[in-house]
Amino acid sequence: MNRLVLLILTALNSGGKPLSSRELATRLASQGVSLSERTVRYYLKKFDEDGFTEGCARKGRRITAKGRQELTQGFVSERVGFIINKINNLAFLADFDPDTGRGKVILNVTYVPEERLQEALNLLPSLLRSPYTLSDRIVLARSGECLGDLLIPDGLSAIGTLCSITLNSILLKAGIPVSTKFGGIVKVRNSEPVGFSSAISYEGSSVPPLEILIKSGMTDVLGAIFRGTGKILGSFREIPADSLCEARKIHEKLKKLGCRSSIFFGQPGEPLLGLPVTDGKAGMVVLGGLNPSAALEEAGLASDSSALALLYDYPALSSVETLSGLYGFEMHAAPSSYPQSKDALRHPDYPPLLGEV
Repeated sequence: MNRLVLLILTALNSGGKPLSSRELATRLASQGVSLSERTVRYYLKKFDEDGFTEGCARKGRRITAKGRQELTQGFVSERVGFIINKINNLAFLADFDPDTGRGKVILNVTYVPEERLQEALNLLPSLLRSPYTLSDRIVLARSGECLGDLLIPDGLSAIGTLCSITLNSILLKAGIPVSTKFGGIVKVRNSEPVGFSSAISYEGSSVPPLEILIKSGMTDVLGAIFRGTGKILGSFREIPADSLCEARKIHEKLKKLGCRSSIFFGQPGEPLLGLPVTDGKAGMVVLGGLNPSAALEEAGLASDSSALALLYDYPALSSVETLSGLYGFEMHAAPSSYPQSKDALRHPDYPPLLGEV
């Protein structure tokens, strides 16, 4: 019951407006929790009595100051392990089929101030065509529009990119159980990943590990893309050793669909990029997911980002150029001096950019 309370209050807190019981039921369904409108109304009535929510005429309910305090200070035990549960729920609900190129995928969302959107769109092609993102297809929503059930706040645009947990769903649908173990920083030298420099376990984490690393300023995705040396985000998974051959075949199918992410498979029972592997398992490292969000934050173009944000139909995603034309933006190549992150400027031993003296 406490977990449901946490989910409903979180939905009200992030909605940005009063929500009806129907809207709340839809949001919960997108996270793998099926509740009827009647059940949601029951909880909302209890929340009103506890002072966590209040009615707004016919617009629905909104969270109160007391409700926000309960979110930040209460339900500690329920938040532990919440992220791994969300990963498993979304992986079950996503149904993308690599044979047809159709179905629902999981998206990460990056919020960009409207006045910086042109700069972000100019930088995105370089980010999305690197080997450190899962796909070059995105979705764009402007201020006041909805992305799935997310209402985009005033003054911001939202950019949805493919989340690497989509790969979990594809493997599960193929009968391959996958365990998401760690998210961390992968060092890149001469455009080659050399190993994890830090890692955070997904088990027992109440916040997506890769979000923590982005907010801590530990990444240098721009350096990895434009200079060949940097620090990117990667996630470590394990699959049964007997499923290794089938998993490689699925990876080949994804590459034919334009999957650009570097996916590395280890040998059964052997460490992969410095991380140990359970006996009878094979390691799998995916370099993708939140790397575009990290790069936009490094460039000062993102105000916030959210992992595992929503489910979305894959055919509805488009190229950056298509969306730019739809919204009337003119695409320009980012100048060579632009994508130098703060970390890149501090490393005198980085190789020069092409054409640099």
